[in-house]
Amino acid sequence: MIKVKNSKAVRNLSDKSFKANKVRNIIAIIAIALTTLLFTSVFTMGIGAMESFQQATMRQAGGSGQGYLKYINDEEFNHIKDHPLIKEIAYSRLLSGKVTNEQFLKRRAEFWYHDDVGLKLGLIELEKGHKPVAENEVIADSKTLQLLGTPLKEGAPLSLKLEVHGKMVQREFILSGWWKSDPAAGIARGQIYASKAYVDAHAEELRYTYKQDHDMTGAINATIMFDNSSNMRENLNKVITESGYSLDKNAPNYINSNVNWAYLSNTFSSNPEAVFPLAIGLLLIMLTGYLIIYNIFQISVMRDIRFFGLLKTIGTTSRQISRIIRRQALFLSLIGVPIGLLGGFWVGKSLIPLLLMNNYRHAEVTLSPSPWIFIGSALFAVITVMISAYKPSRIAATVSPIEAVRYVDGATQKGKKKLKKSTNGAKIPLMARVNLGRNKRRTILVLLSLSLGLVLLNTTFTLSQSLDMDNFVSKNNDTDFLIAHADYFQEYFTGPDNATTESYIQAVQAQLGFEEGGRLYSGSNLFTVEHKEDKEGMKLYGEIVTPDARGNLSTVVYGLEDLPLHRLKLIDGELDYDKLASGRYILEGIILDNYDNPDMELSVYKVGEKVTLHKYMGTANAQEYTSHEFTVLGHVGVKSTNSGVAVPTYTNLYLPADIYKTLVKKPVVMSYAFNVSDSKEKTMESFLKNYTEIKEPTMHYKSKFTSIATLSGMQKTILMIGGTLSIIIGVIGIINFANTLLTSILTRHQEFAILQSIGMTNKQLKTMLVYEGMYYVLGTSLCSILLGSLFSILIVRPLSAQIWFMSYRFIIWPLILVLLVLLVLGICLPLAIYSLSNKKTIVERLRTAE
Repeated sequence: MIKVKNSKAVRNLSDKSFKANKVRNIIAIIAIALTTLLFTSVFTMGIGAMESFQQATMRQAGGSGQGYLKYINDEEFNHIKDHPLIKEIAYSRLLSGKVTNEQFLKRRAEFWYHDDVGLKLGLIELEKGHKPVAENEVIADSKTLQLLGTPLKEGAPLSLKLEVHGKMVQREFILSGWWKSDPAAGIARGQIYASKAYVDAHAEELRYTYKQDHDMTGAINATIMFDNSSNMRENLNKVITESGYSLDKNAPNYINSNVNWAYLSNTFSSNPEAVFPLAIGLLLIMLTGYLIIYNIFQISVMRDIRFFGLLKTIGTTSRQISRIIRRQALFLSLIGVPIGLLGGFWVGKSLIPLLLMNNYRHAEVTLSPSPWIFIGSALFAVITVMISAYKPSRIAATVSPIEAVRYVDGATQKGKKKLKKSTNGAKIPLMARVNLGRNKRRTILVLLSLSLGLVLLNTTFTLSQSLDMDNFVSKNNDTDFLIAHADYFQEYFTGPDNATTESYIQAVQAQLGFEEGGRLYSGSNLFTVEHKEDKEGMKLYGEIVTPDARGNLSTVVYGLEDLPLHRLKLIDGELDYDKLASGRYILEGIILDNYDNPDMELSVYKVGEKVTLHKYMGTANAQEYTSHEFTVLGHVGVKSTNSGVAVPTYTNLYLPADIYKTLVKKPVVMSYAFNVSDSKEKTMESFLKNYTEIKEPTMHYKSKFTSIATLSGMQKTILMIGGTLSIIIGVIGIINFANTLLTSILTRHQEFAILQSIGMTNKQLKTMLVYEGMYYVLGTSLCSILLGSLFSILIVRPLSAQIWFMSYRFIIWPLILVLLVLLVLGICLPLAIYSLSNKKTIVERLRTAE
């Protein structure tokens, strides 16, 4: 075979053919750009959200450290710090358990020393000034300084009242630097850091006593970084055990530790079930892009099939025709892909804040234009285009010249066609249905491309409507409002020093709309119980509970008036209020997880077992040390709304308020829960806000409106992001639909002319095209309803099961509404395309193939 240098000729043919197909080019470029936009926006949101989410969760968690060793001393720190697995370790020491300045009643402040690594891992970046060096120098966050009334100026004086091992001291400092307070921090606490010189100067005062009295003053928290974030828990355990310490909570050399929940590798490895639905959803989006581009090129080749047939008659080889099509595909990609990359990055970056706006509303979008986003999206788009163009190019290359020249839509299929006999004549609906069956593959692809956008839209609505407002609110709020001392909401309630005042309760009861309320009584160091042998060394909340001089363990007892008592969640046993009122029965509290599942391993007593409460732990006067016996009536759930005493406890016990008050000389109100009429909820919210700012600034409150606003924002986020992606996919699908109709009409002009020449009127022809459009809509309806139902059951339901505040609901109505809009398009598009393309006479169209 003689080789001919014809590359230039092939390029010219490809370029001229490309220029001659302006409509096809525009449609293909739009499809490629939108598909690339879809890929890029998904990758941008994925990478950007993960980066921003991880950064935000680190800020919420208080730092970027991977592992933490808690409440250790200098000897333990020095023994551990040189372990080979440790890349970096930070030395952080608590200098005061509580800063007692009155300005910190509602925003607690802490006093620490951090070395340079501790400042770095704590994400502390000074806006101005320098780290503390002298004994009297400190740095602090801007909000703390604002509350103290200290100007943001180096050398500004500030006075701190410090609680150190139970004693109150007041010291004078000067400000050496400050940083901007982080609004994303998980707990709103002020941070004040002193110098190493201060630690050395007060070494005796900062002695370590945690293992004796659980006072954290002087204790060290060591923050650890490993080489990477994989297997953080295993690595941390190795560091502890290989350094000669124990993971056993009862061992004398036990070291308390935990890992940073902010790291995504740790999150996904602990919850692999959540990854599967997300992966399926991503594959759905990727499949959409592939189907759309494939169909665009298949339709394009079918429309130009006569041209390729003519090329073959003059000697163009199959390989050269394939090269022509691939060259055009690459050229279209060169135009469409960059447009999609830029548009997708902008869309993705715009949507990232919506992903973070609820739990991470103060998170900063840390995404930079990562080359991997553009490289990955561009490669995926170009590969998808080339794969999509491969089969259509094979069709064009293998079709015979005679078949190509005589081509009518759907006529390239090989094999003998069965003649279809009809006894009903040529009915227009039947003709339209047969026309769609000419190219079954293309029809199926169009139906899929239209359906996938609808499926994603319906899945989005299903997700948003499956967010369970009642469950979310009830988890955080048992009643409309809960009022207490500001310390209580900082997880710091002890007793008389931070009790809820009667004046505050009476002011609430006097408001219009008040319906019912109830007090919760409690206090620290009031009761003890016997130490059960089978519960040796039990711990709760990671704190060691040690026996008193009599060998008994501290327990917290709550006294509840009727409203909070009736809100208790029963786990087992019975909740008989008459029996409880008799003074012979008691309830044991069990901690609940996010799904309201109790941790029964923390249960000390069985239902029906006797409990003896001893009053006044460690009291030397025997007359004050009295005992009261109760029978455990059942187990109830411990929640944030019915607990809160800040001491290590062996167990939590619940009694009616009237019984509780007989056991305590001076009962103290921990909190007060109440409900108001629906019409007065906002009025009460405003009253509480003003009252706690002006009348009693040491008091505070919590309402259900915060929870409602959080979940409502989450619903809007899901709808916004899912809706945006659905619109993108929907637009591509509609373009695909329009392109299919356009190609079908253009390639069948001769056929239409023949039908009109034997008597079909223009009206009948338009009716047939309308039926074809309606059949597409009917097929899309069946396909989208079937796929929508499957995705709802296979993706949304298991995903809902992984999230505690979701209750799966099957929803199909959004899909039905959009299908009605699609029906209008199915009627109007064929008529519009036919009217625009029907410019030639019947005779001119009959001569087209001659």
